[in-house]
Amino acid sequence: MEATEKDILRGGQFLVKETNCEDVFTPEDFSEEQKMMKDAVMEFNDREIIPNKPRFEAKDFALTEECMRKAGDLGFLGVAVPEEYGGLGMGFVSTLLTCDYISSGTGSFSTAFGAHTGIGTMPITLYGTEAQKQKYVPKLASGEWFGAYCLTEPGAGSDANSGKTTAELSADGKSYKINGQKMWISNAGFCSVMIVFARIEDDKNITGFIVENDAANGITMGEEEHKLGIRASSTRQVFFNDTIVPIENMLAGRGEGFKIAMNALNVGRIKLAGACLDSQRRILSIAVNYANERKQFKTPISDFGAIKVKLAQMATSAYAGESATYRAAKNIEDRIALRQAAGNTHQEAELKGVEEYAIECSILKVAVSEDVQNCADEGIQIFGGMGFSEETPMEAAWRDARIARIYEGTNEINRMLSVGMLVKKAMKGHVDLLTPATEVANELMGIPSFETPDYSELFSEEKAMIGRLKKVFLMVAGAAVQKFGPELEEHQQLLIAAADILIEIYMAESTILRTEKNAKRFGEKEQAVQIAMSKLYLYNAVSIVEGKGKESIISFAEGDEQRMMLMGLKRFTKYTNYPDIVDLRNEIAEKVKEENKYCF
Repeated sequence: MEATEKDILRGGQFLVKETNCEDVFTPEDFSEEQKMMKDAVMEFNDREIIPNKPRFEAKDFALTEECMRKAGDLGFLGVAVPEEYGGLGMGFVSTLLTCDYISSGTGSFSTAFGAHTGIGTMPITLYGTEAQKQKYVPKLASGEWFGAYCLTEPGAGSDANSGKTTAELSADGKSYKINGQKMWISNAGFCSVMIVFARIEDDKNITGFIVENDAANGITMGEEEHKLGIRASSTRQVFFNDTIVPIENMLAGRGEGFKIAMNALNVGRIKLAGACLDSQRRILSIAVNYANERKQFKTPISDFGAIKVKLAQMATSAYAGESATYRAAKNIEDRIALRQAAGNTHQEAELKGVEEYAIECSILKVAVSEDVQNCADEGIQIFGGMGFSEETPMEAAWRDARIARIYEGTNEINRMLSVGMLVKKAMKGHVDLLTPATEVANELMGIPSFETPDYSELFSEEKAMIGRLKKVFLMVAGAAVQKFGPELEEHQQLLIAAADILIEIYMAESTILRTEKNAKRFGEKEQAVQIAMSKLYLYNAVSIVEGKGKESIISFAEGDEQRMMLMGLKRFTKYTNYPDIVDLRNEIAEKVKEENKYCF
């Protein structure tokens, strides 16, 4: 059945509207075509990437390029590219799925793949003229050419619009001359074409250009950077010295570069979340393998409660990450389809479809990048001293995971963005925060109900709890907006605490909705461990919300207002029936031990 605008929640609306489990997409909903794609990508990863892990760790840049060519031959670089430009023209979920399962062999290949298919190709497919797309996109989709993205400069990192690289129009008006320096450029060592951002005269915003990589045209490269992780991904400085770029290679319009950069990052963020998923599955599988074999005190260490806590948490985070990432991916795909049905071009539909869920993209980027780091960290711990050795795969996984919290906008920037964008959406009337925030404020003044609710149905208490966690966010954000108005963005610690509440709500709700949908389809017995993971995730989320809520309230409220809000926080985060966390962890860990892998 075709989705209608009414069925699809707008970005950020998850906070103020209830979602039915039937309306979320889960990995259990993959089509036959998607399952075949997943198998093909996993087979490529197992054949080409994983056996060569030592070569990637030894900085074999040529191997990264060779694997990228092979990925191009198999069509993996063109999954998201429309068929008329040599791609497979698959939907957003398939694009994400490819990114997910191709990225876990090594962060080196994952970075090259992500930079090329995302920020290296997409700005042209989404902002290019027909001539630009015809000229460049087929070569990028096939892997004949590789793309790079030149935005960051020594003085322009998170403040992307402050770059000093200049573009000067020639006297005859036929070309621009680019001068400047870019740094941390992925794929620089083997790229054929670059998306370069430069400023024309004293323009407020930067402008994007498509620049072919030609040493004879004033382009020079620094040496390969030696990095903590992603060691075989090519990362260099790029210098432009009077580089001539024809006027027809301007991307979109003059001063549109900042917009291109921001929108490219939205897609990059959700794809980065996807790229961290299979790494978690793999790390857990390797860790439980080891824990089942390693004996201490004549017992496999997987039997010890201290190890079970880790296995349960690793499995739960991976499951939650999948649940939320694929939920958002399908929302984006449906929104794109709606816009195309309404007559938008592929470019407009894709851009607006992703932009609609920019809040969710930021949430996912933060949550999943931090989960994969924690997962690798616990993986090292399970291996003990061996985990610290290069002989085992854990230390490389830990080093590779570290960059995910930095690129595509740091996690600090993304936290502040998620709340900032939500407030902006509310101001535009796209998400009504005012009505529910006012209702919560009134509820705080009223007398609480002392009735014991009937929580006999699956997840009835958990869903009620999520509803109350949303009230915590509305209470904190509503009072903060009222108090600080437009100055709210200057209160970064408050924004970050509020973002953590928002993140936990989205991740916990997505996890519960996925499990509820599958329990209805496959039966509660078959989903017993998934039910345990959903309850465990929510319990941990409640603790985080409680802590961050308290921190927020204390930071800006005082006297009676503070007392009332703290009482509200206590009321909103209190279970009627607390789950037995130790039992839940043991149930999850036993299942993972028995299957000897991530098995959900």
